[in-house]
Amino acid sequence: MAIEKKFVQEGLKKAMMNECFMKRLTRSSYGGMNITRTPMGTQITIYAEKPGMIIGRSGKTIRKLTEDLNTQFNLDNPQIDVQEVEKPELNAQMMATGLASALERGWYFRKAGRATLQRIMNAGALGCEIRISGKLTGPRKRVEKFLAGYIKHAGESVEQIVDEGYAIAIKKLGVIGIKVRIVPPGVELPDDFRVIDKEKVIEEAPKKIDKDVGGIEKPKEIAKVVEDKPEKEISEVKEADNKDKEVKEEPQPKKPKAKPKKKAPSAKKSKVKGDN
Repeated sequence: MAIEKKFVQEGLKKAMMNECFMKRLTRSSYGGMNITRTPMGTQITIYAEKPGMIIGRSGKTIRKLTEDLNTQFNLDNPQIDVQEVEKPELNAQMMATGLASALERGWYFRKAGRATLQRIMNAGALGCEIRISGKLTGPRKRVEKFLAGYIKHAGESVEQIVDEGYAIAIKKLGVIGIKVRIVPPGVELPDDFRVIDKEKVIEEAPKKIDKDVGGIEKPKEIAKVVEDKPEKEISEVKEADNKDKEVKEEPQPKKPKAKPKKKAPSAKKSKVKGDN
């Protein structure tokens, strides 16, 4: 089997398992799952608001669910673990399921959508988007959106920081689809930045560089050797360094400029007068 087909089949199997859990675990407020493959078998973690209803009395319900998964999806030694969700308001799947049940009970879609949005933002979410599509008020379908806070729509960060949930509400006029997207609190946003004060950074980062008299950086080994020497030797070294420094700083005497050499006067030839 090609590796592409293997990935496609695994993704399809995961989607079918998620749909099966949504149908069977609606009363226990199903909030998503996570599949981990180990050498011992397949570990399935189910998140729910009421884990006791999934486990059942003396574990009967969870054992039956495990057997059904093994026969229906042909998993390798499936093991189901149920964990409770501390804050259901920050779980997108739970909020989508709750909104769908509210619409099925007869709530007006705007009232239900705004109430759900306010509940999510009050729980501390950085952003939320609720999308309701279907025959809401008439024979033609339309889409209603409810937005609050910061929400990311595209890019790799969507898979990392945005939690998505999907649910269906069945009404007389037809099926209504509900999609909830939540940015949980405490997430590092890709376009978030902070201005750091330069003075605070300098105060917080102490100088750890050892410097000698001349101000040149010394390695730690040399600094240790200098610290181990007696005080007399250290004072002698400092005096010698100061003398060298003074010698370097003393101005050298300026050499007098050489005077240009004067030309020697040329001797005038005396004219010898002959006797007449």
